[in-house]
Amino acid sequence: MNRLVVLGGGESGVGTAVLAQKKGFDVFLSDKGSIKDKYKEVLLKYGIKWEEGQHTAELILNADEVVKSPGIPDKAELIKKLHNKNIPVISEIEFAGRYTTAKTICITGSNGKTTTTLLTYHILKNAGVNAVLAGNVGKSFAMLVAEEDKSKVDYYVLELSSFQLDGMFSFRANIAILLNITPDHLDRYDYEMQNYVDSKFRIIQNQTEDDAFIYCIDDEIIKKELPKKNIKAQQYPISIQQKVEQGACLIENNQLSININNTNPLIMTIQELALQGKHNMYNSMASGVAAKLIGIRKNAIRESLSDFHNIEHRLEIVGNVHGIEFINDSKATNVNSTWYALESMNNPVILILGGVDKGNDYSILKDLVKQKVKAIICLGTNNEKIMRAFKGVVDTITEAKSAKDAVGQAYKLGKKGDTVLLSPACASFDLFEDYEDRGMQFKEAVRCL
Repeated sequence: MNRLVVLGGGESGVGTAVLAQKKGFDVFLSDKGSIKDKYKEVLLKYGIKWEEGQHTAELILNADEVVKSPGIPDKAELIKKLHNKNIPVISEIEFAGRYTTAKTICITGSNGKTTTTLLTYHILKNAGVNAVLAGNVGKSFAMLVAEEDKSKVDYYVLELSSFQLDGMFSFRANIAILLNITPDHLDRYDYEMQNYVDSKFRIIQNQTEDDAFIYCIDDEIIKKELPKKNIKAQQYPISIQQKVEQGACLIENNQLSININNTNPLIMTIQELALQGKHNMYNSMASGVAAKLIGIRKNAIRESLSDFHNIEHRLEIVGNVHGIEFINDSKATNVNSTWYALESMNNPVILILGGVDKGNDYSILKDLVKQKVKAIICLGTNNEKIMRAFKGVVDTITEAKSAKDAVGQAYKLGKKGDTVLLSPACASFDLFEDYEDRGMQFKEAVRCL
């Protein structure tokens, strides 16, 4: 019996452990932190051996294969020891992919991947396709495969982070979507941008001529990388800036056009799109092309692109207090996400920024901040870098140590017609459990005004 060790006792790890046990592995799960009660209940239900608060080397280094949480970096000492012993270390997605025959639509990018994943899933479900949402959003892919009724799943729609892609080797995406590549998580990639770029392009590994690769040709990094890659899949570039030869989707004269193989194009005005803003046009285009490729009728695609509701914590309007609008964009954990958020703002902005810096370059925000931002509130334990970056660009820069304090300061600084935007450009782990906790505390503080 093969021994599988799972590192990490969260959604991904527990799902992997259950799938592995069902497939006859000798399974052991180890989490250096604490495991939530809801996950312990699952482990107990299936009789899976586990530990928390430590990694016991002798129980791990005897594995035939290890599935690790995306949050554990390859440079961690335990992972190095596993590599030294030539024990394969893979991701949950790689493992789960071995046990399903359903097709996959896989979506990655520095920004917009969650929205695009949910929108793609929304189109498929509305059209009556047997689709399941998983990956970096929704339930664990492995748990869903473990519970899968094979006759009822046609497509898995998977959001994939670079960390998940790093642990994927044999997995193949039937439809791969690459939205954009901007500096993010550079601390995990030795501050080498090319390492991060290569990680994102793993989305097309193992693809064949029967598969599809949808990508944004307007993204300079993607455009530069394409000639270097051996791309076997059919290519479907999308653009809002240019008429691309053989482009799958473009915008001209305020109209979105999806044209696959020059047959029966879908045309709709950009005003009809539920998701507004330039960055969201790309998300809608990518989802629309994927849906068209699997044969969904254009009227069904048009309807779903028109009635989709965006996710919580992504440009989520929280409320209006005495004429001041509050927007929760807590999911903006990198500079480029914040750039997109600011680009879509029309009113004077009080911007709440800060958290755990991942090697951020704030210079790309300066022009937009100068045009649109009247005050910055730094929400983090170490705000020096942000304060240096915007000194002289914005007159008012203050600090806050809680969401309640930040909202209170923003309310005092604001006046009727202003927008308070929480778009931190940073991870949340200095003051909050995660970006969701940060967003929830922000919303609760607004409700208490």
